[in-house]
Amino acid sequence: MFARIQKLDTVVKLALGVFVGSFALIWGGMFLSRPDRSIPPYSIGSQEGTAVAVHVPQWTSDTEIETLIERFRKVGRETRNFGPMKIRPTTPGDSQGRYRRINIYIFTHDAWTDPDILHKYLTGEDRAVSEGFEKAVRGFYRLEDNEEEGRIGPLLRGKDTLGTAAYARELFKGSITAETEVSRGETAPGP
Repeated sequence: MFARIQKLDTVVKLALGVFVGSFALIWGGMFLSRPDRSIPPYSIGSQEGTAVAVHVPQWTSDTEIETLIERFRKVGRETRNFGPMKIRPTTPGDSQGRYRRINIYIFTHDAWTDPDILHKYLTGEDRAVSEGFEKAVRGFYRLEDNEEEGRIGPLLRGKDTLGTAAYARELFKGSITAETEVSRGETAPGP
């Protein structure tokens, strides 16, 4: 009436254990190495000295670029270790820190992140490249000792005006220590 269920052989049990265990290991590895979805995908196009050219996809919105700049700001304020964000040390021989000064330029077109273009911009050897570089920037983050700056849009030579507010704006600029003291309820130094 009832068929007797045979016990599984030891080798079959071992094979099933390896099979199930391998899927569990793969799933666990994929879960632990998943990308951070709170910031847009980006890649480091080139880096020279303290300058870093970052590429984001063309469909990246200003809001997403602002989120990326805020992440750079958070790292700059808390740990000053941009290594996990794929950036090599910008001041490697400095006794006060490996990322004491950094300028991050964010682009949606990867041609502007080319090492030769970044070099020409930094040296100023080609005026047309320098002007095009500044106009093509979609976001900018600068950290220098205790001063920081974040911008959306192209780099502007003059002051921000009502006309430039439509496509470029300053997110933050100033001293890290003064803002930290104000956020703790201490008074900021006067002008």
